[in-house]
Amino acid sequence: MTNEHRVIYEELCLGQVKEASRHEYLRIMAHMQEAGAEGIIERCTEIVMLIQQEHTDIPLFDTTAIHAEAVVTMALR
Repeated sequence: MTNEHRVIYEELCLGQVKEASRHEYLRIMAHMQEAGAEGIIERCTEIVMLIQQEHTDIPLFDTTAIHAEAVVTMALR
């Protein structure tokens, strides 16, 4: 199991938010930004527990929020 999966399944799924894990995710995100990423898709619902926009200057895209907004928009048509 990769460290990223361990954080998700052994911490976040159990409601544990550890600063060391946040730091590691931010380190990875900074590396991605240096490599040219212009935004980060938070594709796992638990990641938003760990990383919020206030933690980084790179734009974050929460797929749960994006999908929920789309469903509401469709439902209101």
